[in-house]
Amino acid sequence: MLYHSFTNYAKYAWGANEYRPISKQTHTTDIFGNQSLGITIIDSIDTLYIAKLDVEYRKARNWIEKQFNPNVMFLDKAILVADRLLPAFNTPTGIPNSLIILSTGSSNNWIWAPGQCSILSELGTMHLEFQYLTQLSGKKIYREIVEKVRTVLQEAAENHMYYNYISSSTGKWCQKYASLGAMGDSFYEYLLKSWLLSGKTDERARTMFQNSMKAAEESMLRKTPTTNLLYFGEQRSERLDLQMGHLTCFVGGLYGLSSQHISNNDSKYQMDIAKGIAQTCREAYIRSDTRLGPETFHFERQDVEAKSLRDNEKYYILRPEAIETWFYLWRLTHEQIYRDWAWDAIISLEKYCRVDGGYTGIHNVYTISPSQDDVQQSFYLAETLKYLYLIYSEDSVISLSKYVFNTEAHPFKLETPVEFERGI
Repeated sequence: MLYHSFTNYAKYAWGANEYRPISKQTHTTDIFGNQSLGITIIDSIDTLYIAKLDVEYRKARNWIEKQFNPNVMFLDKAILVADRLLPAFNTPTGIPNSLIILSTGSSNNWIWAPGQCSILSELGTMHLEFQYLTQLSGKKIYREIVEKVRTVLQEAAENHMYYNYISSSTGKWCQKYASLGAMGDSFYEYLLKSWLLSGKTDERARTMFQNSMKAAEESMLRKTPTTNLLYFGEQRSERLDLQMGHLTCFVGGLYGLSSQHISNNDSKYQMDIAKGIAQTCREAYIRSDTRLGPETFHFERQDVEAKSLRDNEKYYILRPEAIETWFYLWRLTHEQIYRDWAWDAIISLEKYCRVDGGYTGIHNVYTISPSQDDVQQSFYLAETLKYLYLIYSEDSVISLSKYVFNTEAHPFKLETPVEFERGI
């Protein structure tokens, strides 16, 4: 699957950010801008390396070496990218804006964001990378700049609740909307993972993680009354929407990882949540005709539990989050069911998403003949296929005791290996 998706991208869209596997041409979005930065190459290179696709790995490495900031070594390339991003942090609070023009350093936020405010997941998702870059380069500025952001967020928290939109000018919340999925997810993920990357010395990160997850559990964690499906709803102005996005499915893996490292009496409780979320996301997959999970699923009524209600929620764009959680639970428990669920997803990917030129998303998971969106997302190679590969690999392949995955499934090597016990 990795070979098929990468070699077709290489044949028809080499150097482009993303690729259309049906029309066999480049795909551009406003997320990456109009310049060809080889995002798919950069995103997939470690997956190629891990999977021992040596020819394809060398092709990707050679492109990055010669085309992406040529004439400097790979760490220097990372530093150049980070330095180009630094002007986005030049706001009254230090909270970065979402968008930046790399050539000029001017930045702004998405026009659709409430109050054109900064987004919690976006500003939170930079912490691990900048922290790691400080460890690799010795330059303190990268960690200092994201620690300043974390300080502003911690001061803004209301009873340890963090909302999805915050003003980069005032450091105040723009809207009382909280979610562990879209607009929030990576912030929570990186609190735990930056603590692990610090060798468990960053006590503020650990404390913020524990407190924020407890607050999220109290306000958003629910269980359906008849089938006992566990899910995190979305908090909107003190009203809970009984829905969960596919993006939130990553939380099962996060709780699984936390259960192995947070030293308290909650390990079994956390693993129970991890398994519950894994099960709910599995149900969202198998309750569709394609056995692939929709973008959003609901829990308002028993007859539509873990299913989409609206047409604009029924699509699947090769997302990895459910598979990510099944990967963590396989590694942590070795319960065969998680490999079985992943294999079932593979069968559906092959049946509904594989085309002659690669893999495509689909518009409606609730039909056996879904139309296809003709987009092979870069994260499909970076995340979905990597986690699938690792589910069927030995535990020593990117061991969880030696690496921590960033939100795009790129493994960062821990300076201090961590220990965990399987089977809680």
